[in-house]
Amino acid sequence: MNNTLKHLSDRLGGIAYGGDYNPEQWPRDVWDEDVRLMREAGVNLVTVGVFSWAFLEPNPGTYEFGLLDEVMDLLHAGGIAVDLATATASPPPWFSLRHPEALPVTVDGVRLTHGSRQTFCPSSPAYAEAAGRLTERIVERYRDHPALALWHLHNEWGNHNAHCYCDISAEAFRDWLRQRYGDLDGLNEAWGTAFWSQRYGDWAEVMPPRATAAVPNPTQRLDHWRFSSDALLALHRREAEIVRRLSPDVPLTTNLLVTLEKKVDGFSLAEACDFVSVDQYLTAADPEAHIGLSLDADLARGMGGGAPWLLMEHSTSAVNWQPRNVAKTPGQMRRNSLAHVARGADGVLYFQWRQSRAGAEKWHSAMLPHGGTDTKTWREVTALGRDLKALAEVRGSRVVSDVALLFDWNAWWALEMDATPSQDLRYLDLVRAWYEALWSLGITCDLVHPGSDLSGHRLVLVPSLSLTSDADAAALSGFVADGGHAAVGFFSGVVDEHDHVRPGGHPGAYRDMLGIRVDEFFPLRESETVRLSDGSRASLWTELVEPRGAGTVLSFAADPSCGGPVPGGPAVTRHGHGDGVAWYVATRPEADALRGLLARVCREAGVGAAAEVPAGVEAVRRRGPDAAYLFLINHSPRDVSVPASGTDLLSGAAADGEVVVRAGDVAVIREHGAPPAGR
Repeated sequence: MNNTLKHLSDRLGGIAYGGDYNPEQWPRDVWDEDVRLMREAGVNLVTVGVFSWAFLEPNPGTYEFGLLDEVMDLLHAGGIAVDLATATASPPPWFSLRHPEALPVTVDGVRLTHGSRQTFCPSSPAYAEAAGRLTERIVERYRDHPALALWHLHNEWGNHNAHCYCDISAEAFRDWLRQRYGDLDGLNEAWGTAFWSQRYGDWAEVMPPRATAAVPNPTQRLDHWRFSSDALLALHRREAEIVRRLSPDVPLTTNLLVTLEKKVDGFSLAEACDFVSVDQYLTAADPEAHIGLSLDADLARGMGGGAPWLLMEHSTSAVNWQPRNVAKTPGQMRRNSLAHVARGADGVLYFQWRQSRAGAEKWHSAMLPHGGTDTKTWREVTALGRDLKALAEVRGSRVVSDVALLFDWNAWWALEMDATPSQDLRYLDLVRAWYEALWSLGITCDLVHPGSDLSGHRLVLVPSLSLTSDADAAALSGFVADGGHAAVGFFSGVVDEHDHVRPGGHPGAYRDMLGIRVDEFFPLRESETVRLSDGSRASLWTELVEPRGAGTVLSFAADPSCGGPVPGGPAVTRHGHGDGVAWYVATRPEADALRGLLARVCREAGVGAAAEVPAGVEAVRRRGPDAAYLFLINHSPRDVSVPASGTDLLSGAAADGEVVVRAGDVAVIREHGAPPAGR
């Protein structure tokens, strides 16, 4: 992956700002007003053409570019750069009628039809050919257009069609399995088909995990997740090959879904882009959704190896697709947007520019709402444009963190299969609990793949990694042996990459590093808790842990009203491994207890917060070659004072020893005497 986002931000002269622009939804006389208002708001980049296939190719093989020509010319004349989409995310109705075999089929055998978006089978040759032709025609026509700044491949790969169970997909699945395992003996071994008389003697017998009478084969399902993700990756690479062949000097990206969807391996798609772009939307029902926002932003940065990234989509206010679409309160949009910038984004874009009058997303907020310019949202949009202009010098700087948190889509898929020890194990819940504890401590972390280089960190956290390969487990063990610190959550390391249990006692791959052996799992009943030796409580899970060199930090206390293992057994352990230290947490401590535990782990690892801040205040530091920038985001309802020295780029005020951040406000301090990039 090349860090070509710098070239984009240099061209724009600052942080990218804008959103999806869909002029085909509006009469021609609206377009001039759009460009005028974009300039007023400080917009310098818009995404064009995401859902324009039906306009660009109204009939098979008939291409009409007049509308897009005019839009591109108009935007260029207005000084606005274009992120031009390949328009392949929504095949038009004629494609479905011409190629009914390309329509996706559900696990229950129902064939879907057109009428929304992404209604195609990812393994369909007809779709791949039609999408490739369209991509080639678009790139050939606009590769030299002066408005073009970025290529936008597809849109949210796999958001609605990640899995298909049709006969075309079945044959493609078999081909994928042949490449992975070589022959049926390898497949049978990997899938454990000796169980329940599932052994395959002919490739024609191998099917996708369609609806069946009982629990389907777990490894078959896991491999189908992998295959489905790879099928979408192949389509992405096909479009990328066309773009790079015909337009090699213009960077390409696609908008990844971070934790919005578990269907696609975001790391593999990120590697196939010139830089990472993501979409991020708040969960309206979550009163602390800003913490989930930070998690997604740190994951976006981790997917790009720490390089700056682009926020391709988020919302100015309410979305349209949640059960209750709550509008953002005054100031919340600004905090949300600048929190992404704090965590490495060099661009802030929205879906979409002008709020739609019709269609499925007409109640999705936009930069220019139904009410026009005399609205809260428009005033906030224009104010944010001024803020981002003031922060132009921040672009290109990096967030440097001493902590890595291991995140893996394969482990997510494996943990949430059927017939595990507890249906209450939810991957994002486990990750979020540890992340939230760090966030409340003011400690920034990188969310990275288990196979990443860990040497630049002091501490590695593993909240949940039930599935891990031998190589990744050895890398973590080596990191600790070389002097690093690690903390591992329960039910981690228990299965290999085939979802086979590692023999010899749990936690399998991490047993020696942790200096323990887990004899048996004791998942807790719904709403059941246990008491720990320090008086705190824990929930969800307990284990019978046998120390094999590790010392006990906390133990399970006697509590006749609760379940769990034998009282007195270890709940948290600490083990010296080589020159480093490895911790194990055999339960889910309540929030305050987990926060206290991870605070101790961080102290021992030599990890500190970006700044001393009170509860509800977010503190993140970006560092460039010449300066460091401390972002202070106050999510609390009260004014706070934070130790800081420098200049607030947003207000221009000097911070001489401390800065007051008003309730709900943001400060960005160019620090005096702060160390430049690097440790």
